[in-house]
Amino acid sequence: MTPLLLYIHGFNSSPLSQKAQIMMQYCREHRPDIRLEVPQLPSYPQAAAHYLDEVVKPLLSRHKVGLVGSSLGGYLSTWLNDRYGIPAVLVNPAVKPYELLVDYLGEQTNPYTQEVYTLVEAHMDELKALDVDVLKHPDQLWLLQQEGDEVLDYRQAVEKYAACRQNVEPEGNHSFVDFERYPAEIIQFLGL
Repeated sequence: MTPLLLYIHGFNSSPLSQKAQIMMQYCREHRPDIRLEVPQLPSYPQAAAHYLDEVVKPLLSRHKVGLVGSSLGGYLSTWLNDRYGIPAVLVNPAVKPYELLVDYLGEQTNPYTQEVYTLVEAHMDELKALDVDVLKHPDQLWLLQQEGDEVLDYRQAVEKYAACRQNVEPEGNHSFVDFERYPAEIIQFLGL
């Protein structure tokens, strides 16, 4: 089966995000055998989950799949890991996005795509429905976390993923400073 890496971007992001670009460049230069997919996710949680489900299901029979999820993408990657047992690397993942994104209710504009959409309380319920309370496959998850994350409380992720492999770095920020140190190790961890 051919290796496939699915990169799942975060809230108000896109395939143009810096970490996605770093993974693309690494695969192009060092692992051209890996098919890399970086889909533009729908802005609403239930739609994003449904979209990912539709993307992943047909891939599993033809590919060895691994996930990299950043921020809200880390939350969605945890959900996919729970559903399908796909290994995932979580980069500064959102743990309780339904609490965090309450501050973003109302009109939003994605800075990458310029899409304008409106977040409402029902979308927080959609996020809660995707929450994975107990990790079924902690050995398949690797947390990459920087304590200087200005968007998310890093301690939530350290606690949630306590049974998983973790690299917790002092300082840094939400974008994960110097992410280019990790692609080779990520691909190795994912078994691709």
